[in-house]
Amino acid sequence: MVAYTTAQADVETGLEERTVVLVEKKSSTGWIWKVSGTLLIILLCLGGILLFSWYWNGRPELMQSGKTEALMSHTADKKGPHHELRRNSTNAAIHLEGFCEDCGKDKLEWRVDQGQAFAQGGLKLLDNQIVIPQSGLYFVYSQASFRVTCGDGDEQGAGKRLTPLSHRIWRYSDSVGSKASLMSAVRSACQQGAQEGSYRVGQGWYNAIYLGAVFQLNAGDKLWTETNQQTELEIDDGKTFFGVFAL
Repeated sequence: MVAYTTAQADVETGLEERTVVLVEKKSSTGWIWKVSGTLLIILLCLGGILLFSWYWNGRPELMQSGKTEALMSHTADKKGPHHELRRNSTNAAIHLEGFCEDCGKDKLEWRVDQGQAFAQGGLKLLDNQIVIPQSGLYFVYSQASFRVTCGDGDEQGAGKRLTPLSHRIWRYSDSVGSKASLMSAVRSACQQGAQEGSYRVGQGWYNAIYLGAVFQLNAGDKLWTETNQQTELEIDDGKTFFGVFAL
């Protein structure tokens, strides 16, 4: 701001003759506005920097979560629906080993604490039966191994010439109210004809019956096995087993 004042005329020039001098007078408030404006700009810049820093540091988990979900979605799209089914499964599985003290007298017993046996994901062994924890698709399997001592065709050993071997898996469901056969198979041991020469009289004839398939089972279903010729069963580790796993 500029102010103008009139200087006193020299006394010697008299009242008639005066000289007017213009003097620029600086305002005392001008520098205050400049400093204030500069400080305001600096504060706004600092505020913007702090706000950006807070926003960036406060969202790493969300950003990481978004990246993870995108990666999982991309992987699932590449591997297809079967991969998604496996990823969402409960990993329920059970594998049992066969046991009997005297297979000629005792019933075949399934054990979860023997050899490679295990149980997880809710599947359990109860009263020699596998109990299904929840409805869904399951792969059910079992194997029975036999060692039959074949006869020589005389009257005493004639029964061992054509010995039938059978193995079956049963299912009981509350929705049905009765038991039903899931799978079964029958084999003949000590065969004659084409099989002749594959064994010697008095020696063991080996065979195994394996069963396995996918079933839609309900929660609470019970599965068990039935095997004939138990005196001929082989119960060494890995020869006779029973198991289920969820798909």
